[in-house]
Amino acid sequence: MKVLLIGGGARESAIAHALKKSDIKLYTLMKNKNPGIARLSEEIRLAKETELNEIEDFAKKINPDLAIIGPEAPLEKGAVDLLESLGVPTVGPSKEAAKIETSKEFMRNLFKKYNIKGSLLWKSFDEYGEELESFIDELTEKGIKAVVKPVGLTGGKGVKVVGEQLKDNEEAKKYAKEIFESGLGGGKVLIEEKLEGVEFTLHGFVDKDNIKFTPFVQDHPHALEGDKGSITGGMGSYSCPNHKLPFLTEEDAKEAKEIMEETVKALKKEVDGYKGILYGQFMLTKDGPKIIEYNARFGDPEAMNILAILKSNFLDICEAIVNRRLDKVDVEFENKATVCKYVVPMGYPDKPVRGEEIYVDEEKIKKVGAILHYASVDERDGKLYMTGSRAVAVVGVSDTIEEAERIAEEATKFINGRVYHRSDIGKKELIRKRIEKMRKLRGLVI
Repeated sequence: MKVLLIGGGARESAIAHALKKSDIKLYTLMKNKNPGIARLSEEIRLAKETELNEIEDFAKKINPDLAIIGPEAPLEKGAVDLLESLGVPTVGPSKEAAKIETSKEFMRNLFKKYNIKGSLLWKSFDEYGEELESFIDELTEKGIKAVVKPVGLTGGKGVKVVGEQLKDNEEAKKYAKEIFESGLGGGKVLIEEKLEGVEFTLHGFVDKDNIKFTPFVQDHPHALEGDKGSITGGMGSYSCPNHKLPFLTEEDAKEAKEIMEETVKALKKEVDGYKGILYGQFMLTKDGPKIIEYNARFGDPEAMNILAILKSNFLDICEAIVNRRLDKVDVEFENKATVCKYVVPMGYPDKPVRGEEIYVDEEKIKKVGAILHYASVDERDGKLYMTGSRAVAVVGVSDTIEEAERIAEEATKFINGRVYHRSDIGKKELIRKRIEKMRKLRGLVI
């Protein structure tokens, strides 16, 4: 069986490894040469993942039986629609259904129209003006801080929050103006209330009618230890052996799943259904889970946690998604803990070093028991160069979070260059802070 994979990051590396557990021939289109994926592929095509003519040409050449889209940008361009017009069943939503991620305004309006719980206070704006300024100030009057974000895609780096990246309302207004002037994320702005709580993520495999959930995962979007610094695409993540998270109650977990189930139902009415992987980014508040945003594909880094412990056959799940028979397939995971840590260029995400060599000792990483995934690197003449985004990820898998974290941390020692990583991800102290924060918010004795 021939499978076409679009994308060349660590998420796609995790997808490629999961696919290769089946007897398939893998063909990959990616912007830069990811050595890990290249080794698993029969053939690679080096091209931008958004160049539809390249995708079409490569698909016609290899004639795949199935395709999987890794990143969000080709979904926004309509890569799924193109491939399916060529007769290639594709894991991923149509351009219209992908708006659940590519347009935050579409997502918020969907929640409003179908009365889906878990939403928040928000307004979108097409231009800068008095109305936008007033809404930010109105939130403050209610004791709520503002979140300023572009409506479209920004690679997880466009969100800024008053009290964190923005000093006050004046800085929030200035940043909103910058978004309009630069055209970032389509040049439209969403102002939302800042939710107080703890973030978590939940993924589901979706075939338009059914959704099968994966373990809950917690990502760490801040660049620096102690959850400080700029918002990034994600510095690492962990999951627990029981597939929940230490601060989530059974009721919280149930409610988050219900929100995603209602979203799938709404998308079936609104855009003829959603298929692929749906990723819910939640904030657990004192009033339960609220949805921050959706992604129309696997999260990165969360894909590495999830696929590392998938017991069921991933290819079978993919085929069930495109054939609308997910209800006939078991989706099971090992009761193991996972910890993923990203090694990134110095200065990431604001002013990352680019084009510099990075040194990875694959044998030593393998020896400590970690899984290695190359991300934003380019292999040229047998050397590895960083392209400016997250460079290399390592994953520890074990019976406990403590042991999984130790494995991942040990593996980072064998990745060298002008790089850094968050050593606190998966550590007891940081997880305890999450638990204590939720107990305090809910008025429980700490």
